[in-house]
Amino acid sequence: MTSNTFLLKFARRYPVWILMTIILGFSGALFNGVSTTLIVPILLNFLGQSITFKGAPPLIQKLMSPFSGVPVEYRLGIMALVILSAIVLKNIASYASSLVSSSLMRKLTSDLREEGIALLLEVDLSYYSQTKVGDILNRLGGEIGRAAGTVGIVIRIVSISITILVFTGLLIAISWQLTVATTILMSLVALVNQYSIARSRVFGKTLSEMSRAYSVRVLEVLSGIRLVKSVGNEEVEYERLHQLIRDREKADFQTQIVGAAINPVSEVAGILVVMGIVILGRFFLSDQIQSFSAILLTYLLVLFRLLPYIAQLNNNRSQLASSNASVEMAEEFLRRDNKPFMKNGQRKFEPLKEGIHFNKITFNYPNERKSVLKDVDLYLPRGTTLALVGGSGAGKSTLADLLPRFYDPTSGAIAVDGIDLREFDLKSLRTAMGIVSQDTFLFNDTVRNNIAYGHPEATDQEIFEAAKRANAYEFIEKLPQGFETFIGDRGVMLSGGQRQRLAIARALLQNPDILILDEATSALDTLSERLVQQAIDELSRDRTTLVIAHRLSTIQKANQIAVLEHGRVVEVGTHEELLNKGGFYTRLYSLQFSETIDTVLDRNQEIRHQLSYDVRTKLNSLIGNLRILADDLVDDPEEEEELITESYTSALSLLQSMERFERSNRLPIK
Repeated sequence: MTSNTFLLKFARRYPVWILMTIILGFSGALFNGVSTTLIVPILLNFLGQSITFKGAPPLIQKLMSPFSGVPVEYRLGIMALVILSAIVLKNIASYASSLVSSSLMRKLTSDLREEGIALLLEVDLSYYSQTKVGDILNRLGGEIGRAAGTVGIVIRIVSISITILVFTGLLIAISWQLTVATTILMSLVALVNQYSIARSRVFGKTLSEMSRAYSVRVLEVLSGIRLVKSVGNEEVEYERLHQLIRDREKADFQTQIVGAAINPVSEVAGILVVMGIVILGRFFLSDQIQSFSAILLTYLLVLFRLLPYIAQLNNNRSQLASSNASVEMAEEFLRRDNKPFMKNGQRKFEPLKEGIHFNKITFNYPNERKSVLKDVDLYLPRGTTLALVGGSGAGKSTLADLLPRFYDPTSGAIAVDGIDLREFDLKSLRTAMGIVSQDTFLFNDTVRNNIAYGHPEATDQEIFEAAKRANAYEFIEKLPQGFETFIGDRGVMLSGGQRQRLAIARALLQNPDILILDEATSALDTLSERLVQQAIDELSRDRTTLVIAHRLSTIQKANQIAVLEHGRVVEVGTHEELLNKGGFYTRLYSLQFSETIDTVLDRNQEIRHQLSYDVRTKLNSLIGNLRILADDLVDDPEEEEELITESYTSALSLLQSMERFERSNRLPIK
C-alpha cells in the first residue's frame, strides 16, 4: 500500500466533504479570476482614459460587454460594485473551504487515532514484546497527526491547482503566445524548486526518526526514573536527551531552511518572468496596438496574482514531501496484515465443571527456535490447586500465560471440560479468570476505581467487603481520603504489600471461576507476606487455582505440585510425595531450607551470646542477695523484705531468660 493509497482509503469515508472543498476552491478561483481581470479596465476608466477593447481578446470583450449598455456616468460604479462583489464571494468561498478542510482534517485525525487505539487493544501481546511503547506513543500521537495533516496539504494543493488552472485559462485567453513564453520561463523555476522538494523529503524522514528516538527515550527514562535516581544517572540521561533534542532541532531547522527558500526564489524568479513578459509583450501584441496597454496590464496583473499561488503550490509540495515519512510510519502502524492477532472463538465460557487439561503443550515465542515448553501434560481438577515450581526460565509463567490465551501453544492444546480453549470467546474466557501477579499494575486513580476495575458496576458495599476479605480495608481507611484516595502512577503511594492486597481485592470483587497466582508474595517482607498470604487463602477458597511459587513454604498445601525443569515437567505430586521421592523438588526444598537454617543459626548465635551474658548477670545478683540473707547480715526487717522481693524478681527474670535460650535452639522446619 502506497502513501497515497493509504490516505485515499481514509479520505473515501468523507466524499461529501472533499467534494465541497473542491467546489468551494473552484468557486473562489473563478471569482478571483473575474475580479482580477476587471481591475485594469475599471482603473483606466477611473483615470479618465476611454479605452476601447476593439481587437482585444474575446474573453475581455465578453467580460466588458455587460457594461457597454450602462450609461457612462454609472459605468464606473457598477464595475466597482461587480469587482467588490466578486472579491467578497471569493473570500467567502476561501473561508468556507478553509473550514471544510480543517474539519475534514480533524475528522480524519480522530478516525486514524481511533483505528490505532482499536488495533492496540486487539493486537496480540507478542506485538508489545517486540515494539517499544515510546515508539507506539510517537506514532499514535505525532506521526498520525502529521499524516492526517497531509490530507489538509493535499486539499490545499488541489485548491491552489484549481486556482492556477483558472488563472492560466485567463492568461491563455488574453494571449496564448505570452502564456507559452511564461510557461517555459516558469519551468526553469520549477526545476529549482524540485530540488528543494526532494531535499524536504529527506529531511522530513530524518525529522520523523529523530522524533521517534526522542519519544522512546523520554518514556523509558520516566518509566525508570527510580532506577535513574538510585544510581545517580540524572546527568547522563540529561546529556542523552539533550543530544536527541539538538539532533531533532537540527533536522527541523534543515527542513525549514528548504521550505523557507521556496517563496523568495519563486518571487525573484517571478519578477524576472514579468520583466521578460513585458519585453515579449510588445512583440506578440504589436497587432493590437490600440488596446496594447490595457491588454498587457491585464495580463501582467493576472500573472502577478498567479505567481504567489505557484509559490504556495511549491511550498505545499515541499510540505507534502516532508510529511511523506509520517504517512509511511502511520500506514505501517495501522496495518493489520503484519501484526499478530489472537483468533477469537464463538463459544461462551461456562463455569468450570470438571477441570483443565494441559494436553502435551509445546510452545515457542514468535521468531524463537528454542521451545520454552516441551510436551507438558498436566491436569487441574475443578476446585483444586496446582502449583508450578522450578528454577528461573523453567517455563512456569509461560504456562500460566497460555491459560488466559495471552499466547496459544505451538502444538498441543489446553482443554477446559474437554473443549479446546481456542473455541471460547476471549472476553468471556478472560473475565472468568482472576490474575494476581508479582508485578501488580494499578492505575493512577482512586482506590475504589482500582478495586472495581474488573467489575465497574459493583456497589460500595461489595467493594468494602472485597477490601475486608483481602486484608486491605484497615490500611485503606487510614489513607487521607480513604477509598477516594488517588494512589499515584502504578500505585506508587502504596507499599508492595498494599498494592498486592488491592489486586487481590480486585480479583475477589471479580469473583473469578479460575484463579492464576504468579509469585504474588515473592517480593514482600515477612509481615506483608503473611497478610497477603491470608488474603490469597481467602481468594483461593473453593476455586480452581494455578499457582506459580518461588517460596515453597507457600504451596505445601496445594493438591498437586508440578516441578518444571527446562520447559519439561519432571515431577508431579503432593508436598509429602515429592519430598519422599528425593528428586528435583527435594533439592529445591533443601536449598531453601538450608538458607533458612543458616539465617537462623546466625541469628541464634547472637541471641545465645546475649542470653549468656544476661543469665550470668542475673545469677550473680541472685546469689549475692541469697548469701546476705543466709548469713543473717540484715537487721532491718524492711531491708530484709526488699532483698527477698529483689531475689524473687531476679529468679523470675532468670527463668524467662532460660526459656528464651531454649527457644533459640529450636530451628523452624517449615
